[in-house]
Amino acid sequence: MSNYVIRPAALSQLDFGAPAAERDIERGLEDYFVESEAYRRVSSGEKTIILGNRGSGKSAIFQVLAKRAKAAGNHVISLAPEDYSYELLSKTMAAEGSGSWAKLGAYAVAWKYLIYVLVMKEVSRKGMRLRKGAASKIYKYVRDNHSTADMSKLSALISYLKRLEGIKIGKYEAGVKTRELEKLYKLEEIHHLLPALQEVLAKEKVYVLVDELDRGWDSSEDAQSFVAGLFQACVSINTLHPNLRVYVSLRQELYDNIPALYEDAQKYRDLLETIDWTEEALLSLITKRMRHSLDSLSRIREDDECWGAVFSSVLGYRRNRSFNYMVDRTLYRPREIIQFCTQAVEAAQDGSTVPPIDYPVISTAENVYSGERAKDIAAEYRFQYPGLLEVFEAFRGKIYTFDRDELELLCLELIAGEIRVDGAEGWLERCDPDSLIEILWHVGFLRAQVVGGIRGRRRSGSQYVGPYQVQFLNVAAATRFQVHPMFRASLGMKEPKGNRSNRDDASPA
Repeated sequence: MSNYVIRPAALSQLDFGAPAAERDIERGLEDYFVESEAYRRVSSGEKTIILGNRGSGKSAIFQVLAKRAKAAGNHVISLAPEDYSYELLSKTMAAEGSGSWAKLGAYAVAWKYLIYVLVMKEVSRKGMRLRKGAASKIYKYVRDNHSTADMSKLSALISYLKRLEGIKIGKYEAGVKTRELEKLYKLEEIHHLLPALQEVLAKEKVYVLVDELDRGWDSSEDAQSFVAGLFQACVSINTLHPNLRVYVSLRQELYDNIPALYEDAQKYRDLLETIDWTEEALLSLITKRMRHSLDSLSRIREDDECWGAVFSSVLGYRRNRSFNYMVDRTLYRPREIIQFCTQAVEAAQDGSTVPPIDYPVISTAENVYSGERAKDIAAEYRFQYPGLLEVFEAFRGKIYTFDRDELELLCLELIAGEIRVDGAEGWLERCDPDSLIEILWHVGFLRAQVVGGIRGRRRSGSQYVGPYQVQFLNVAAATRFQVHPMFRASLGMKEPKGNRSNRDDASPA
């Protein structure tokens, strides 16, 4: 129990920050940002491709990196989803099947063209300084070819792809087509400017940040080429000069399902930074935000004690740490613990609760939080597994622990259509019970029981783990499963009778 007690009125001042980094940067993200080893490797330029699940903090790294780079007088080019949305691009370009024009190579060269043009436009803003010497070529090129102020960033990418599309699908003689394509693939329009750009980069540092590439993702061949082409372009561009760094962030799930990236993994492995979190790191993150918003907590050095000033240190008959209880209801993503804590504080305010916040209030918040997270996870995988929320609903009201045989029977009922799930029929029909169990474990809905000394980040005594806790797990060999605690409240699930001794994450009595 904490020796510090905060006044009930202080709850209204407690601010955990915005769940989205794009809004959080305006509320003080840089002040309470956790400078992990991952951030240090990215900010140094050692790692340029950031992988992680939605809500894991990829955008937070980019936001802080951009703000600090600008403060140091460097150039920052941020490509947000609305700048390059695949969803918009797919409506503009011919489909992959229309002559197979939009292969990985076409996207790679179009991305290189776009990024080089954006960099040249950025450094040529100081036009007067660039009108002398070799660098004047950049200024003249931008002036003559890309001077339209209101032209979107995506337009350069689309225009280049359209030129490739026109030649590959258009009626050209073979010889002419070959020559024209060769010019485009060699970036002949701007290639002669790269030495001048190198000269400028010797004095100017430029960061290019490409975030949230999953907008409009439909897992088609074109969508995969869109992302894989960017990876190739970034690796190539980052060799031009140390003062030009292109960073890309991508959901781990999408990276794992793009064959072109998987097959070329050895080319990118040294550039990849995978963002993941431990319980201790999440506690540090949330208490740092507490201290930032409440001066009365700023003098508390220990994270446990800071947490205990706001949330009851123990819950119920098992004297569980309240932080353990709440973090167990996350997939170890910062956005989730922020969301749960915010919901709990709001519930405490609504009920005029005196801190520290105890289980009844946390439980009230959990009902709302659980439903929101179930919808969020289903939305996250809506392209790979449409109708996933309906699949979750098949578990409503059931006991949350399953033997494998019980779980396989339920999965078989889903696959055979005996349990109706609107919108999920397409991918369910391609599943068998084992593969459906694997999918539900992979998205975080199920946890699998493990025995022995498997490497992972499970807490001592915990028998069930999810994909965010272990690097590798043979799910097919697991014999018992649990629905993840994050989903249970929204599905009204029941705990096993007479099994309290084996409930490593059960609700307090």
